[in-house]
Amino acid sequence: MIPALLLKTGRDKSLRRRHPWIFSGAVARIEGEPGRGDTVAVKDVGGKTLALAAYSPSSQIRARAWSFDPSEEVDARFLRRRLESAVGLRAQLPAARHTNALRLVHGESDGLPGLVVDRYADVLVAQFLAAGVERWREPILDALADLTGCEAVFERSDADVRRLEGLSPRTGFVRGDRTAARCAIVEYGLDFHVDVGEGQKTGFFLDQRDNRQRVRALAAGREVLDGFCYTGGFSLAALAGGATRVLALESSAAALSVARENLAANALDAPRVSFEQADVFVRLRELRDRGARFGLVVLDPPKFAPTAAQAEKAARAYKDVNLLAFKLLSPGGLLATFSCSGGVSRDLFQSILAGAALDAGVEAKIIERFGAAADHPVALEFPEGDYLKGFLLLRS
Repeated sequence: MIPALLLKTGRDKSLRRRHPWIFSGAVARIEGEPGRGDTVAVKDVGGKTLALAAYSPSSQIRARAWSFDPSEEVDARFLRRRLESAVGLRAQLPAARHTNALRLVHGESDGLPGLVVDRYADVLVAQFLAAGVERWREPILDALADLTGCEAVFERSDADVRRLEGLSPRTGFVRGDRTAARCAIVEYGLDFHVDVGEGQKTGFFLDQRDNRQRVRALAAGREVLDGFCYTGGFSLAALAGGATRVLALESSAAALSVARENLAANALDAPRVSFEQADVFVRLRELRDRGARFGLVVLDPPKFAPTAAQAEKAARAYKDVNLLAFKLLSPGGLLATFSCSGGVSRDLFQSILAGAALDAGVEAKIIERFGAAADHPVALEFPEGDYLKGFLLLRS
């Protein structure tokens, strides 16, 4: 018999709605002695098993549900079935015909809590971010290599969340004989170089794929400002879409180096784009003071608020940077603005933008809403998976 977590009275409601997280405060007691990542039965006060979950003694998320079918057995075959389903879903997406870079596994929304896997051409990048998938790391790696046929797997288990799970960071190639951590990918006819070893997240923002295409479609004949440009995804999309000029700002010299490589890899009019290393907040103020104006501004800043506890501080940063963007927009200009902060809801982000427009003395309307690309699905019962929020705003 496997160990069990017995829930407190009334603390089973979210689990009955199939939300996969069981917090420490919901646990009344533990039967048995589960180790980190071991499978436990999660039971209500009457002793009925509601889910099978991965135990994490160090985290406030004390267990993450593998399955809500008590008759299932969590083993290598179970994990392979989940991986087959996730990989098969991506193969059916329209984007698979236009790119060789996709997210293959998106954690809880694919029934694999804490596992992220991105494919860049023939290289997989895997993140093991929770105790359960860490426990099954080797069978998961074996199955991924077999199911995809990729020549190498690079592990990027270096996110801060691992510390909350009591896990140490780990990076490096774990499958395949490969020395270069730079991958060449194609996205809707544009070539990009992805540094899977040092880049942010797993090396590239795959979640913004559809939004880059939308910016590409909107950029024709406009002067574009790309704040927080990273390795140039939005900048190159705007250039390919016919932007008259692109000013791309980024604080990371390493990211800008890759951005320039990406520019050189494409048959684009390079003189129409300027990559500048700068503090974006400072540079936007300088541009405002100079009276600069743009027809399209793109803001895709880093995560200001990983959790709700940082939401107030993040709100100030989002308001400041968007206020400056409104000041830089020409009448009739467009602002494509994003938040990837889990602690900032879509409603809160909209409220922040309304305050920024008011303080900037402009009127603006939402004409589109943005989210993550389809290879980042969101399970209905797991709203936390809907982390990327964006709006396309028209300045009157």
